[in-house]
Amino acid sequence: MKYYSLKVAGVERKLPIIRISDTLEIASFVILGDAELVVNAAKELKEKIPEVDYLITAEAKGIPLVQELARLLGMKRYFVARKSIKPYMSEPFVTEVYSITTQAKQILCLEKEESELIKGKRILIVDDVISTGESIKAMESLVKKAEGKVAGKAAILAEGDSANRKDIIYLEKLPVFPVKPSR
Repeated sequence: MKYYSLKVAGVERKLPIIRISDTLEIASFVILGDAELVVNAAKELKEKIPEVDYLITAEAKGIPLVQELARLLGMKRYFVARKSIKPYMSEPFVTEVYSITTQAKQILCLEKEESELIKGKRILIVDDVISTGESIKAMESLVKKAEGKVAGKAAILAEGDSANRKDIIYLEKLPVFPVKPSR
């Protein structure tokens, strides 16, 4: 197996390079269970983000990061856009997203009570990695539907062309690896 060496927030990791299509490989970055990386990255991101009222992330890989950021910021609450409508959601706000990770369309949703808390508030959209930007765009749509104000978009890594975006905050770039088609 091939690996990509990443150094972010003072932490080094060897990321396995995995093929996600016939023409593309990516370095698999997973923060679930990596407390050291999450704590260090959250400390660095905290210094770069604007003042906000709440944080939001998509289920599930961004949850440890948003939890630690909320703790560092002294926030009592943050929001998680769920990937399916749950039985407790009486009037869910729903938007569609195409995920590069799962290679499929997904939904993201919030319950009505959460949308009422978001209304009129400054919201920071947080994810572990911004790659195509589709998840960020879907969360932005949810925040706007709830009449919240998107104050910023932040991630630990910006993958591929996303590193050229001027509208996101991130700590490090993560390359993608084009694969030449075999004949």
